[in-house]
Amino acid sequence: MATPPGAPAGFPPSRRVLRKVDFDTAFRQGRRVGDTLLTLVLRPNGLGHPRLGVALAAKTVGNAVARNRLRRIIRDSFRLAQARLPAADLIVGARAGVRTAPAPQIRASLESLWNKAVHACPPPAL
Repeated sequence: MATPPGAPAGFPPSRRVLRKVDFDTAFRQGRRVGDTLLTLVLRPNGLGHPRLGVALAAKTVGNAVARNRLRRIIRDSFRLAQARLPAADLIVGARAGVRTAPAPQIRASLESLWNKAVHACPPPAL
């Protein structure tokens, strides 16, 4: 996929949720949205840009090959959508249906979650 005009092309470490404390805080204080394939926990972060965290269980998704494939799809979708996402920590998790879902269906599910995140976490008023 080509990068849309105006969207950042990369996925630097500053756009990732890496620390356990950040994951724990998001899970404890964040708002949950989801569909039949994926879940999204979002928590405003005050950094001025969105950050992505991925939490995939082997029991839900499958072996390492399946988990890494899903991680690549999630990261690519985030990379393309990050310009329009709110300044929040976004933690993506999987449900059992994702195991048999084709990539286009997973991408559509992610697009739906990104839209829910935009509506659930509006930008702060200036």
